[in-house]
Amino acid sequence: MFFTNSLSEKFLVFLIAVFFDLIFGEYPSKVHPVVYMGTFGKFFDEKFNKTTYSNRFRFLLGAFSLLLEVTMFSIIAYGIIYMSKHTEGILRTFALLLHFYILKSTFAIKSLYEHVSKCYVDDIELLRRNVSLIVSRDVKELDESHLYSAAIESLAENISDSITGPLFYYSLFGLPGAVIYRVVNTYDALFGYRNEKYEWFGKFSARFDDLLNIVPSRVTAFVISLFSPISSWKYILKYGAIKINAMYPMSAFAGVLKVGIEKIGYYKLEGKIPEKEDVKKALKLYKKVTAIILLIIITLTVVVK
Repeated sequence: MFFTNSLSEKFLVFLIAVFFDLIFGEYPSKVHPVVYMGTFGKFFDEKFNKTTYSNRFRFLLGAFSLLLEVTMFSIIAYGIIYMSKHTEGILRTFALLLHFYILKSTFAIKSLYEHVSKCYVDDIELLRRNVSLIVSRDVKELDESHLYSAAIESLAENISDSITGPLFYYSLFGLPGAVIYRVVNTYDALFGYRNEKYEWFGKFSARFDDLLNIVPSRVTAFVISLFSPISSWKYILKYGAIKINAMYPMSAFAGVLKVGIEKIGYYKLEGKIPEKEDVKKALKLYKKVTAIILLIIITLTVVVK
């Protein structure tokens, strides 16, 4: 077993973190560790990511920033595990609380559901505002069907990014695994764009994130496909390769729901135009998929020693 002094401790912290999330959702932003994970990268971005610098230098700067923060948070995670193994009483209790606190910050089950459920509305302006909170694309000119599509896409993709990914690496490598995944994923969300400013500064974090998500994205797609194997695999095989990871759960979701999802100028999956009721169906599917993924993670956490 990796990094913890007992399987029961690792497993217990995991269960408490999951139940806490299901009941209370996200921490307030002021005390949420992920909020601070991007701070270091934003500092480097604002101070040194200048278009006047060479592409190679900006690439190295982005890679250095990410690796430095990965190292910093890894040291913190290992320190917490070390404290729980080599201390007793109040210090050990404090270490376990920190373990729980940081692990909980690496995944989001309830808040993802709540954010997308706010897109189950008829008012297009309210829909547009709520969708803008969960996707990075410009939603100002999107019609109703494309807004519902964006909500469904975000829900499907984030099952892998916000649940499967961090908990998969926690089950294998303990707290350091979950923390490293979340730092890399946060950097990719902030800087992983193909534009003049971030094409080179964010390239390393984007490729690192791609690597870490190869297994979680496919595990997520497989679980989704269980609810309609023929149609989902038809979509996965046809569209999965459009994006190295994200399209696998998205295409599986579209296949099960039998809807066409589209990001204008990037991809378009065939199917009926998404409607409000499809968001409700997507949320119901999300609950079932998440339950199975948690069972898989529980099994891995128990088995991996």
